[in-house]
Amino acid sequence: MKRFYVHTFGCQMNQHDSRRIEEVLEGGGYVAADGTEDADVIVFNTCSVRDKAEHKLNSAVGMLQPLKLAKPDLTLVVAGCMAQQEGPALLKRIPYVDVLIGPDNIAELPTLIDDKEQSGTSVARTVFDLEDPRFLQATARADGNDVTAFVTVMKGCDERCSFCIVPYTRGSERYRSADDIVNEVKRLVEGGVREITLLGQTVNSWHEPGDEADDDSSRFALLLRRIARDVPRLRRLRYTSPHPRHVTPELVAAHAELDVLPWHMHLPVQSGSDAMLKRMIRRYRRDTYIERARALQTSRPGFTLATDIIVGFPGETDEDFEQTLSLVREVGFSAAFAFKYSPRPHTPALKLGDSVPETLKEERLARLFEVTEELQFAHLRSLVGEKTVVLLEGPSKSNPLRYTGRSHRHELVHVDVPAGADARGAEVEVTITHANKHSLLAQMTEDVTFPTLKKASQARIRLPVVAQ
Repeated sequence: MKRFYVHTFGCQMNQHDSRRIEEVLEGGGYVAADGTEDADVIVFNTCSVRDKAEHKLNSAVGMLQPLKLAKPDLTLVVAGCMAQQEGPALLKRIPYVDVLIGPDNIAELPTLIDDKEQSGTSVARTVFDLEDPRFLQATARADGNDVTAFVTVMKGCDERCSFCIVPYTRGSERYRSADDIVNEVKRLVEGGVREITLLGQTVNSWHEPGDEADDDSSRFALLLRRIARDVPRLRRLRYTSPHPRHVTPELVAAHAELDVLPWHMHLPVQSGSDAMLKRMIRRYRRDTYIERARALQTSRPGFTLATDIIVGFPGETDEDFEQTLSLVREVGFSAAFAFKYSPRPHTPALKLGDSVPETLKEERLARLFEVTEELQFAHLRSLVGEKTVVLLEGPSKSNPLRYTGRSHRHELVHVDVPAGADARGAEVEVTITHANKHSLLAQMTEDVTFPTLKKASQARIRLPVVAQ
């Protein structure tokens, strides 16, 4: 029986695609390997949003060249956005790669591996499913240990931001029907999943296939309401990544009224300068973003916002950067992911050149991190002593007596649990005891009964109560 190993680069969408790759290979008779050394098929599922992902792929594949020479029958697969971006040229650049597949061709992987083995030559398949969109559906693991799961609601992007390669690697927007989405969520919840994250490049632009998009109203808010109504056992419903243009009054109202939605949103801004937003083709202004951020923040007590920011975009002046810093302070983000601009192939921004020196990009990024990390740590410190409910996802990698989970606002929380307890999927009330730089420590405030890790017996443990 052949074994496979999947290595994932990049975002949550890639994590979702990697899980689908695993399911497709398992359906083709493969079993998961513990690592690369005992694998017959190794899959690199790639991202191409930033150039670092390319460097990581080149390094990872390069390290496996000796293994490939020692095991000629080993099949190396490059999947995902970089495969789509480079196409067959990647096979020429890295000749010991055997199979190349784009994001829309995951279902074909077992057949392509067979074709390569029979022909002895490398194969590439990077075709968009624009005419007949297909959405690989998630299934809960048979052991019931999936606490969270991803569900794709749309793919592709029509925004055409000047810095972004996604429209080239993922194609134009295609949408799933609400019936398909709701039915998939139901099946996952019936299989034990507690939290669903809806995925899409501009997830809140979703509408029924064949409907006309409308920036002034939100079909996506109606989808959220239907999931909340039709799947009452679902504990949490998240989504990523929304676009500020589609943060409508209906979406804000959904966050105010639906308990299943988090008191949090990751809402990319990219820059606080109107001049930069225009050059980025973001299609909103600074004041519009702030207005919509304020509406969300007032929808629930303590509603938090996280964001993405690019520094050093072509033409960014000191004043443009200062406007970004001032927006970050004004909105008060609880977390931010910031990156230096890196030119991407096939993007309009290439015509703008790269006028900001690398040293200045580094300086601005460091200054931005100082501000965002100060805001994040101040937010986390403000929560010490508070009670909140945490959905526990799994054991901590660094401490076997702690489980890691998320609060209803999406803070990362480490919770002390009894030795041998299987706390996956449990919702527990905790008191925050300590703030780390990017996470929280907490203790449960009540007696909790957990199954053991072997699920052979139950143990009721008395846990300490931490005073506020």
